[in-house]
Amino acid sequence: MSLKNDAYPSSAAFDLIRDSLSSDAERKDAIKKGGAIFAFTLKKSKDEQESWFIDLKETGTVGRGTAPDGKSPGVTLILADAEFAKLISGKANAQKLFMSGKLKIKGDVMKATRMEPILKKAQAQVKAKL
Repeated sequence: MSLKNDAYPSSAAFDLIRDSLSSDAERKDAIKKGGAIFAFTLKKSKDEQESWFIDLKETGTVGRGTAPDGKSPGVTLILADAEFAKLISGKANAQKLFMSGKLKIKGDVMKATRMEPILKKAQAQVKAKL
């Protein structure tokens, strides 16, 4: 089942991230490097937003919502759908988005940096599909 929400075009990246975690070795490596549940809240407008999560704490799964049942994210990244598209395509980097106020982080900011290897794998898949 696809995680993409047509109203948020960049959400197709969550399918790519899930695919990059499909093997046991990839999943275990990502959990070892990530060590947290990462939530992404993508915004279309002030009142319209949708969330996805990447569990790199226990299961290596990707899904809709802010976290798997009964759990809470260690880090929540909040940004516009268009900015997430730039981040996933490699046209923007998280640090610059954060410094310019386009990316907001709730929770452990240092853990947010652990997301980079997973985003790089998704970027590689995006470039391969272009």
